[in-house]
Amino acid sequence: MQHRDLESAIGPQRSRVGTWVFLNGKFVHGQDATVSVNDRGFLFAHAAYEVTAVYNGKLIDFDQHMARLERTLARIEIAAPKLDFAQLHQEMMERNQLREGLIYVQVTAGDPGPRDYYGPEAFTPTVYMFATHKTLISDVARDGLTAISYEDTRWQRRDLKTTQLLTQTLAYRAARRAGADTAILHEDGMVTEAASANLWIVDSSGALITRNLSAALLPGITRGRLVDLLGPDGYRIEERAFSLDELRAATEAFTSSTGVVIAPVLSLDETPIGSGRPGTVTRKVQSSYYRYIGADIAALTWL
Repeated sequence: MQHRDLESAIGPQRSRVGTWVFLNGKFVHGQDATVSVNDRGFLFAHAAYEVTAVYNGKLIDFDQHMARLERTLARIEIAAPKLDFAQLHQEMMERNQLREGLIYVQVTAGDPGPRDYYGPEAFTPTVYMFATHKTLISDVARDGLTAISYEDTRWQRRDLKTTQLLTQTLAYRAARRAGADTAILHEDGMVTEAASANLWIVDSSGALITRNLSAALLPGITRGRLVDLLGPDGYRIEERAFSLDELRAATEAFTSSTGVVIAPVLSLDETPIGSGRPGTVTRKVQSSYYRYIGADIAALTWL
């Protein structure tokens, strides 16, 4: 089978990095961008990142992404860079002719000198930005994903969007080896989230259930937008922890993320979830969000 993951699910033939990147105050070609080997992001993963979707040349929920970046930076003791990120995102789109895809912002604690756990009292951050051309509503949205369960071994501040992504990387590698697309992270039998997305289930009563926000998981921007969109539409949303057994017994499941938006989850550990196909509730959720970002719903004939 063709393997996919939630960050690069559409395959290399339809996803490519833009020519221009931004590094420490100026735009340069990607091959010319270099970072010190003493950078604390490289040595200690002392770094935050954020990624904002671009659809039809429009940034999606940009303010919310930047607010989350500032929150993460404050918690890991890096002063927010004094940059006009809105203007930088616009220039990144223009230079790379980006109409659809993702823009990443990586902020590290910089290079304060030789390796030292404490470092200076205040850091001069390294700021790196790059763009990826990518189809957001792809075959993954249409066809769905298969998943394995994987123990969540991350640090206890998963609500911060840092570059400490080793567990997620190993989870994707385990999924690939098992013939699946992604992984569902869990601890003590309770689901936290997917490897790079928030997870939702639909129970037999039709309620939408997603994990309540806490330090145990990332407060996804797409997740938050769905809560805002679906509540007024009459959906019953329960924000609470749920178990792997509840996931297995669900009638439907789907993930929400910036990179792949809404992706149906078809199975867990080779056992179908519900019918094993994208469900009617998931399709309605997709339609609601796609309308929000300005997609041509009529062109998505599979909805």
